[in-house]
Amino acid sequence: MLKAIIFDLGRVLVHFDFQRGYRALEGVCPYSAAEIPERLRPSGLVQKFETGLVEPHDFYREFSRLLDLKIDYDRFCEIWSCIFTDALLPEALLEWLAARYRLVLLSNTNAIHFDMVRARYPHLRHFHELTLSYEVKAMKPHPDIFRAAVALAKCRPEECFFTDDIAEYVQAARQIGIDAVQFESHEQIERELRARDIDLPSFPLNATPVA
Repeated sequence: MLKAIIFDLGRVLVHFDFQRGYRALEGVCPYSAAEIPERLRPSGLVQKFETGLVEPHDFYREFSRLLDLKIDYDRFCEIWSCIFTDALLPEALLEWLAARYRLVLLSNTNAIHFDMVRARYPHLRHFHELTLSYEVKAMKPHPDIFRAAVALAKCRPEECFFTDDIAEYVQAARQIGIDAVQFESHEQIERELRARDIDLPSFPLNATPVA
């Protein structure tokens, strides 16, 4: 019997597209959208930020140095966070589940992105616990972040259901005993939950893109 439902954030609760951010950065740095990730990748800066090894203002300074940015911190945060757009799951579904199960968020993310998402998307208020890579100091697919989510769920791994859009992360969850499936759509997740004896009403998606 399931006692906890664990959701990924990006491309499960909310769609995101890093290309959107790279295109926005083109206007404030001398590099093209295609060049930006190539300049960032060797530094490992984003991964360090998402595992909590770099603080937000230090990340901004190093990011600005790597890309020759000449913008202030607030403008940087605005551009860095513009990658998030449509909600992918109905808020009513999360509210319904939260009233009956332990609802846990599990995400590879960083402090700047998560502050923006929490402010703009009301969905997150329904989660009982948040398992965030920059707080846990581990990123999926490392087992430590999954164990942290299970601990917050306050039940056994086999009593947790998890969905993520990345197959590798789904497999990592399964390896520690979590019942996990790859996310495709909110209709598919409703089917998966019903298949696990969760009697759901129908939840139409009414999402408004974030500018």
